Amino acid sequence: MIRNVYTVGQLNSYIRNMFTQDYLLQAVFVKGEISNCKYHSSGHIYFTLKDPKGVLSCVMFAGNRNGLNFRLAQGQQVIVGGTVDVFERDGKYQLYARQITLDGEGLLYEKFEELKRELAESGMFAAEYKKPIPRYVRTIGVVTAQTGAAVRDIIQIASRRNPYVQIILYPAIVQGEGAAASIVRGIRALERLGVDVMIVGRGGGSIEDLWAFNEREVAQAVFDCSVPIISAVGHETDTTIIDFVSDLRAPTPSAAAELAVADIRDVLENLESARKRLDRQILIRIRQERERAGLFGAKLKNVSPENRIREKHQYAIVLEERLQDRMQALLNHRKHRLALCIEKMKGLSPLMKLSSGYSYAENSAGENIRSIAQIARGEKIKLRVTDGVIDALVTEITEVSNE
Repeated sequence: MIRNVYTVGQLNSYIRNMFTQDYLLQAVFVKGEISNCKYHSSGHIYFTLKDPKGVLSCVMFAGNRNGLNFRLAQGQQVIVGGTVDVFERDGKYQLYARQITLDGEGLLYEKFEELKRELAESGMFAAEYKKPIPRYVRTIGVVTAQTGAAVRDIIQIASRRNPYVQIILYPAIVQGEGAAASIVRGIRALERLGVDVMIVGRGGGSIEDLWAFNEREVAQAVFDCSVPIISAVGHETDTTIIDFVSDLRAPTPSAAAELAVADIRDVLENLESARKRLDRQILIRIRQERERAGLFGAKLKNVSPENRIREKHQYAIVLEERLQDRMQALLNHRKHRLALCIEKMKGLSPLMKLSSGYSYAENSAGENIRSIAQIARGEKIKLRVTDGVIDALVTEITEVSNE
C-alpha cells in the first residue's frame, strides 16, 4: 500500500493555501470579548477574542492601528474586521485585524468623537475660556441625582473638609430620556442662585449611561455658565464631552469635592503660619526701626550745639596741652642753650680766673692794670683775689723785656 507522507511545513502550507482561497476568510467580522491583550514595544497588538463557545487568537499590526481610536482593554465587547490566515511556523491560524469597533457602543463612540472634534474646532475647549476655581468657597452647587453614591460622597467629603460650606443640590435626572434637559436646568438654576462653584456629574457607568453628559446642549450650558464648573462624571477612566468644556475635570465626584473645598485644617494651619510669619516680621521691623532710631539719635548728638561746644572745648584742651608741651620743649631748649652760655661765660669770667690762681689789679682810677705805664711809684693799687681785696702800695716798678 502506497501512502503519501508530508512534512509538517508542507501540510501547514497546504492548509494556508486553503485559507487564502476561501473568500469568506479574507474579509470577515468577528464579535467577541477582549482578553489577554498585550501592546508590544514594536507597536503590534496581540489579543484573544472569546465567547462562551470558543477563543480566537488575533493580532493587529502597527501599520493598521490608524483606524483604532480607543485603547483595547480586558473585557471589552468588540467587533474585529480582518483576515483569517495560518501562521505556518507555529501551525496555527489567527485573525489579522484591520479594524476594531466597540460592539453596541461603536456608533455612540463615533458620535462622541465627531462632537468632540466639532466643539474643539469651535474653541469651546480652549484654555483661555477656563475660569479659575475659587480657593475658598462658601456655597457649592451640585447637579446630580438626588440618590446615589455621587451626592453622598460629595456631601461627606465637603463636610469633613469644611463643615461651614453650604451645599445646594439640584436633583437632576442624569440618565435616560430628559436627562440632558434636566442637567441644563440645574446648571442655570444654581447659576442664578450665585453659588461660588458648581460640581456637575454622576457615578460611573457604560457609555450609554453617561451619554447625557455628551450632549451638545449640556456642553453649551457648561460653556456659557458664569460660575466655575468642575465636571465629575463616572470613574477616572471615563471621559465625557463636558470634561473638556468644564473649567476643571475631576476623575471622580469625591475628587471634585476635594478640589472644590479647601480643608479647614489646612486653612487654620496656613493662618497660624501666616500669623507667626507676621509676628517675626513685626519683631524684625521693630528691631530695625530701633536701630535706625539709635543711629538718628547718635547723629543728632553729633550735630547738637552742646556736643559741638564739648568738641570745641575738648579741642581747646588738646591745643592747650600741645602749647604747654611746645612751651616746655622751648624752655628746655633755652635752658640748655643758657647752660651752654653760662659754661662759656665761666670760661671767660675774671672770677673764674682768680679761682685758678690768678689775681686782678686795679689802679687808683679803678682801671685794670695791664701795663707799668698805668701806675707810678708810691701809687695805691688794689689786688683782687678769690677770697678778698688787698690794698697795696707801689714801691718799685720794673720793666721786663719781651725779647
